[in-house]
Amino acid sequence: MPVPRREALRRLSAGSLLALGFWPGTLRADDETPHRSFRFLVINDTHCMSPQCCSYIQEVVTQMKPANADFCLHAGDLTDKAEAPYFTAVKEIFGQLSGPMYPVIGNHDHAVHILYEEHKAYLRTFPDRINYYFCHEGWQFVGLDTTQNTKSDNTLIQADTLRWLDDTLPQLNKRQPMVIFTHFPLGMGVPLRPLNADALLERFREFNLRAVFSGHYHHLTEYIAGNVVFTTNRCCSLKSSNRGGPPQKGYFLCTAQDGQIAREFVEFKFKAKVVA
Repeated sequence: MPVPRREALRRLSAGSLLALGFWPGTLRADDETPHRSFRFLVINDTHCMSPQCCSYIQEVVTQMKPANADFCLHAGDLTDKAEAPYFTAVKEIFGQLSGPMYPVIGNHDHAVHILYEEHKAYLRTFPDRINYYFCHEGWQFVGLDTTQNTKSDNTLIQADTLRWLDDTLPQLNKRQPMVIFTHFPLGMGVPLRPLNADALLERFREFNLRAVFSGHYHHLTEYIAGNVVFTTNRCCSLKSSNRGGPPQKGYFLCTAQDGQIAREFVEFKFKAKVVA
């Protein structure tokens, strides 16, 4: 007897589904479709490490303001060396936007200096912003820690994040549209993807996942699985550069409407004179 398509998909792992370009949670006929539209921003890899970096980020935020976005997602590496003053500076500058900034921790947000301890400086500035979720206009946004301390490649998403998902996902609505934002990329085949990324995504397979935003790779990538779009973006940093491709720095301006997300890359050009 032939196996129904949905049952066949259910038997496949998250990695196999991604490779085939499917995501089962978006195939339900009764998935919810919020009709009220809203806009939000997504930025990553600001790598703040100096007063000049603060000036750069201030100009980025000044450019962002006219969008009147409901909020801004920051996909990690807020700072370059996890120094407390620059976490504070990033928080204060993004606090000028019309809506809140929701960050996730990046590998550069873990301490590399003997005076700082692991991610304590990040947590002092952004308490409760390791693994968390928030809801907005019928959408669910899930921010996750995908780091392994300061490691940048061949990494593993830590057990604390997977346990948090096991404890928290039962509280969320499988039919409401969902966005995940992380530092390390989750799209299939993207360089620097964690070795156990599929184990994280396996926990979301029955959810109405619509978009995954990530940073770290400093390059614009897009991987599509059915109705789910996995992206990384170029960095938006004074001191750090992109990995090949066009040199433009910038961020995403996104519009959520009718259960879908339209994404636009907005280039940023620094106008201030940089003192060496």
